[in-house]
Amino acid sequence: MQVLQRAFVLLDALARHDEPVPLKTLADESGLHPSTAHRILNDLAIGRFVERPEPGVYRLGLRLLELGNLVKARLDVREAALAPMRELHRQIRQPVNLSVRQGDEIVYIERAYSERSGMQVVRAIGGRAPLHLTSVGKLFLAQEDPERLRAYATRTGLAGNTPNSITQLAALEKELAQCRRLGVARDNEELEPGVRCMAAGIYDDQGQLVAGLSISAPADRIDEGWIAKLQATAARISAALGYRGTASGPGGR
Repeated sequence: MQVLQRAFVLLDALARHDEPVPLKTLADESGLHPSTAHRILNDLAIGRFVERPEPGVYRLGLRLLELGNLVKARLDVREAALAPMRELHRQIRQPVNLSVRQGDEIVYIERAYSERSGMQVVRAIGGRAPLHLTSVGKLFLAQEDPERLRAYATRTGLAGNTPNSITQLAALEKELAQCRRLGVARDNEELEPGVRCMAAGIYDDQGQLVAGLSISAPADRIDEGWIAKLQATAARISAALGYRGTASGPGGR
């Protein structure tokens, strides 16, 4: 904890300067011994939180920008999505989920839900699930090139949760091709027994897939008529984020 606190002090000191800062200045402003400051700055540089444009001089690193953009995207998406999600839920009376990618998983960041849907919500906001077992996760995997998809399969082993889970790369590739073709992804009781989902992508002003909107329902209640409403809602959220294309499907912009 003490090391983390000292790292935060050094980052704050760097943030007060527009130009690269010498080690001595950072040590003086942080109240740390120069050798201690040097050691922590070197560790931060390994993680790309700090950069050394020349020996003995430091500035904030691009990793902070990357993380900041992730947080910004999630906050903006949630704010833009909340009202449309609630409206979609009123129309279909089933849970509507908003998820983003984090590494090899999706993270649920918002949900429109009521007890009258007749379905227990298993994964709460903040919950995680593997990409290949979820409809939203498949949206993100559908954008990967073959090499990156194989790397994902190797890292995760394509572990399954149910008898319906896709655990073979060839089957996953076939599923993702269908996802790209139809502009919607599905989870056919692959994550939770008795639960099926459908998802459409949400894009930002740069045309990047930043989130997925999904409908969850008991397997025997899923309604193909929801797809048009789902895609229209996802397109509405994308437009609120500044997207000006046709968000019809993963990769099809």
